[in-house]
Amino acid sequence: MNESNKEIIKVISKLVLISVVASAVLGATYVPTQEQLRLAEQKETQESLTQLIPEVEEFEPVYLGENEEEVLYYEAYDSNGNIIGYGFVTEEPGYEDDIKMAAAVDADLENLIGMNILSQAETPGKGTKIKSSEFKNQFDNLPLDDLALSQDSGEVDAISGSTVSSSAVVTGLNNKVSEIKQEINK
Repeated sequence: MNESNKEIIKVISKLVLISVVASAVLGATYVPTQEQLRLAEQKETQESLTQLIPEVEEFEPVYLGENEEEVLYYEAYDSNGNIIGYGFVTEEPGYEDDIKMAAAVDADLENLIGMNILSQAETPGKGTKIKSSEFKNQFDNLPLDDLALSQDSGEVDAISGSTVSSSAVVTGLNNKVSEIKQEINK
């Protein structure tokens, strides 16, 4: 083997070693980081739902299926252990990207208590108005029968120039409430 081939083998060996070490470090930090992200997201969800149902003493998660990985909704209990409502997080495709929202319904599943936008990437100056108090306040104590855009015989006024974003919020809330009703009525 000539000197040139020996140099190439040394360089390749060093690159392989560096790759193995980097992979080991990434692998070692991935699991704890994912757990921290999951806990932070869970805390953010609990805080958002507590803003919507301030009298809640405890939230009890109800899982989708038996794997206990995906929370379908949260049962909200008062200090006496009575269910006072249901909180949930849902996502719906908007105009630009998914809109993630938290919302709560009363224990009778008749009225939406309120909703908050957790994340969105809608068009600045138009779609981003779904985060405005003017838009969000329309959902406070709204009968679920009226949870539709006014153009569709509902009580929610769409944001001018941003019907897609407004519709996505209404659709996402309706879909999740239907899913919760199905689960409760099993």
